[in-house]
Amino acid sequence: MTIAITGATAAEIAESIRDLRDRATLSPGDVLPPVRALAAQLGVNRNTVVSAYRQLTQAGLVETLGRGGTRISDPAPIAQDGYAQGSVLRDIGTGNPDPALIPAPEGALAAVVGRPVLYGEPVIDADLAQWAQEWMAPDVAPARFRLTVTSGAVDAVERLLAGALTRDDAVALEDPCWLAGMHTVRLGGYRAVPVPIDDEGMTVDGLQAALEQGVRAVVCTPRAQNPTGVSVTAARASALREVLREHPYVLIIEDDHFSLLSRHPFHSIVGPEHRRFALVRSVSKFLGPDMCLAVTATDPRTAERLALRLSPGTTWVSHLLQRLAHAQLTDPSVRAQIAQAAAHYAARNVAFAERLTARGVDAAAGDGLNLWLSAPGGAAAASAHLMRRGWLARTGDEFRLGGAPSAHLRMTVHDLADADAERLADDVAAALGGTQDGAQAAVAGLSGTHGMIDR
Repeated sequence: MTIAITGATAAEIAESIRDLRDRATLSPGDVLPPVRALAAQLGVNRNTVVSAYRQLTQAGLVETLGRGGTRISDPAPIAQDGYAQGSVLRDIGTGNPDPALIPAPEGALAAVVGRPVLYGEPVIDADLAQWAQEWMAPDVAPARFRLTVTSGAVDAVERLLAGALTRDDAVALEDPCWLAGMHTVRLGGYRAVPVPIDDEGMTVDGLQAALEQGVRAVVCTPRAQNPTGVSVTAARASALREVLREHPYVLIIEDDHFSLLSRHPFHSIVGPEHRRFALVRSVSKFLGPDMCLAVTATDPRTAERLALRLSPGTTWVSHLLQRLAHAQLTDPSVRAQIAQAAAHYAARNVAFAERLTARGVDAAAGDGLNLWLSAPGGAAAASAHLMRRGWLARTGDEFRLGGAPSAHLRMTVHDLADADAERLADDVAAALGGTQDGAQAAVAGLSGTHGMIDR
C-alpha cells in the first residue's frame, strides 16, 4: 500500500507524516517507505527524505531500526525530576530541595500588594529589575546586557532556543544532561549533540567537536551540574572561552540554577566579546519549585527576540510573583535561611559520602542537591539491588544522550535522618559490591516510576 505522503522539502515531508500520524492514518508500529522509495515517489533528492526522517526522529515521532526500517514510534514515558508516582519504595531520586528549608512566604506577602499592572507595561517589575541588575552584572562579561524574567529556567531555555533556532538545528548539551534541558531540545525538534563532562566541567575537546558539527547553541551549567554536581573551574572556563572565541554568534546559555546555594565561585564560559549569550538564574532551588520565576541576562539582540515571546498580557510573568520574589530576596532573614540551606545541603552530602567511603565505596560530594555515585557493575543492576532493599534511586541512563549503559546512580540524600542514612549507606555498599544478579532481579510492582510525561 502506498502511503499518501506529500511534500517537496524536508519540512513539508515531515509535516505531512506528522499530519498522517495525528489523523491516525499512520499508527504506532507502521513502517514508513524506505528513503530511496519515498524520494522516487515524491521526485526529491534522497537527502531531503533523510533530513525529514531525522527531524521526526529528533521529535520522537519515529524510530529507526536499521534493516527494520523507520517506523512510527509508540509514545513512551520520559523521565522527569520529582517524586515517583505510586511507588511503595523510599524515593531517593527526587532531586527536590528540602521543604523544611524553603523560606515561608507569609511575611513577604503584604509587600506584594500594590496597584494593578495593565497591558503594555514593562515585563519585569521595576524593583526586581534593579535588584537583579546588581545580582547579575558581576558575572556577565560583555558590557552590554538586558534583563527579563521568565516562568523558570526551563521556560527561559525553551524561549531562548525557539527565538534563535529552527527545527533540526544542532544544540550542544552536557552529557550526562539535566532532564528538562534534554527534553526541551528533543521536543523542540532540535538535534542534541552530546559534550562529555569531567571533574572540571564541559570538556574542551568535546565542545570543539560539537562546534565542528555546526551547533548553533551551547547549554552549559557553570555550577552544580545536574546530575553530576560538577562545577566549571576557572582554568576550564578560560579554555572553553578560548574555543568559543572563534564562534561569537553561537548562542551560549548558562543555566546557573543553584546560584545562591552554591559553595563554588561562578566561572563563565562567555567571553567579553561574545555576541549572543544568556545567563539564567531561577529561584526554584531556594525559594521553592512553585516560585516559577527566573531572571535572564542576555545580549540586546537576544533580549529583543525573547521579548517578542513575552508579550505583555499573554505570556508575561505575574508581577505579584515578581514582587514576592523581590520581597523575599531582599529580606535579611530570608537570605540567612538560604545561607543555612546551602550549608545544610553541602554538609549532608559530604557526610553521606564519608559514610560510603568508610564502607569501602569510592564517593565524593559535588555541589548541588544530589550525589553522583559510580556503579562499576552497572547502574541498572545496582538500582535493582537497592529496590530489593526498599530504595528507589535513579540510574544514570535517564540522563544520558546516548551511548553505552550508564555506570552511575544519582541519589538525593540530604533529607534523610541519620539512622536512615546509615541504613542506606549499608545498602549502597552492598549494591555496589554485589550486583552480579543484574537488573532483571527488579520485581515488577515494587518499583514506581519517577515523574513521567508521555512523549
